[in-house]
Amino acid sequence: MYAIVDIETTGGHASANAITEVAIFVYDGTAVVQEYHTLVNPRMPIPYYVQSLTGITDEMVASAPDFEAVAAEIYDLLQDKIFVAHNVNFDYSFLQYHLGANGFELKCKKLCTVRLGRKIIPGLPSYSLGNLCRSLSIPILQRHRATGDAAATVSLFALLLQRDTQDAIAGALKVGSKEQFLPPNLPPEQVKQLPLSPGVYYFHDQKGEVLYVGKARNIRKRVNSHFTGNNAGPKRQAFLRNIFSISCEITGTELMAGILESVEIKRLWPVYNYAQKHMEFNFGFYCFEDQDGYLRLAIEKKRKYTTPLHVFKLLIEGHQLLRQLIRRFDLCPRLCFLQKGNGACLPLQEHTCHGACEKKESVTIYNQRVQDAINWLQQQQPSFVILGHGRDREEQSCILMEKGRFYGMGYLPREIAVTGSENLKEWLTPYPENEYILGLIRQHAAGKAAGLLEIRSS
Repeated sequence: MYAIVDIETTGGHASANAITEVAIFVYDGTAVVQEYHTLVNPRMPIPYYVQSLTGITDEMVASAPDFEAVAAEIYDLLQDKIFVAHNVNFDYSFLQYHLGANGFELKCKKLCTVRLGRKIIPGLPSYSLGNLCRSLSIPILQRHRATGDAAATVSLFALLLQRDTQDAIAGALKVGSKEQFLPPNLPPEQVKQLPLSPGVYYFHDQKGEVLYVGKARNIRKRVNSHFTGNNAGPKRQAFLRNIFSISCEITGTELMAGILESVEIKRLWPVYNYAQKHMEFNFGFYCFEDQDGYLRLAIEKKRKYTTPLHVFKLLIEGHQLLRQLIRRFDLCPRLCFLQKGNGACLPLQEHTCHGACEKKESVTIYNQRVQDAINWLQQQQPSFVILGHGRDREEQSCILMEKGRFYGMGYLPREIAVTGSENLKEWLTPYPENEYILGLIRQHAAGKAAGLLEIRSS
């Protein structure tokens, strides 16, 4: 037995909106055996644009029952039925949410006539209810009213039952089938063809633009997890409605998937990725030559398209490290921008500065000490590779950290001997780094130091 449902609401998500009208047609596969319709007082103003769309006004619902008063009757009509609607997750999420708020737990199998229409009658220009019914010559009386749209959905569903020569409806209802949870515009074949490998997946909208990028240890399993449950929140409902296709890129390891996900979020800036989109105000050491030829170390905010000598998250970390370099290599704090003003250089008075700030020390000698400081700084940063599984048995994955900086990653033939970083780079793709990526790699490296993963020094 099927319960074919349509509702009208004050807005697009259940958690902050209310139902204004419900229509339910109980259908046995041949005929409608029971009909139910009611307006519902939402106990909130109906937005003007919704009134214009549906024709349901605040005055019309003023004397209608609250949802609490009709919840038991609606639950009795729906329980033990197959819940059918056009874009079923919308109607189901609203009714499940509001029934739950009144003490009724709705659990039904679901069928979506958008999804079934795409599968059983492919190739139509649009699968919105109005356009689909127009293409199939199904009349709709009172469009955007619950009774009119539900009655049209009954006719549409009867036609789909008649034309279902490939048992698409039975397949969607089969135990273990995930189709009833999938977004209405996403072809189930795309989900079934996803690999069971680590990698990155992309959700695309109708125009092919990337909506969301995610990482996974198992791509197919992770993608399916997005569609389970009936979260009534606005972000999730909009998210599901806008997914039209999925693509993916397999990676050898979960770590590589995490790195690639971060790179792609920064590159594509997808609308539904909220994490990792904050600006990173990291700092770095930069070295430049002044007009007198002296090399000068400076702390500045990390800039795009520049390669600092060393990066750090907090300014105080940079000051502490710079002071250490000044002491260790007798650098001038004025030339390192740690002492300002026109007064005498304090380390010069203490004989730890050799007079470069007053041009008493030659450029060549001072610059050599600056270069020694830079070399020492770089030597303190680890260089290593992380080798792991490849995408197949013929290759191994490789992530290169060079002097504390993430160089890139890629795949090597298994027979390649890793002897140093230079012989690796022809196999690797350079990628931009960020604090999230560095954190992933450092955490992984620390775990390997305890024997969890293989790390080899380059």
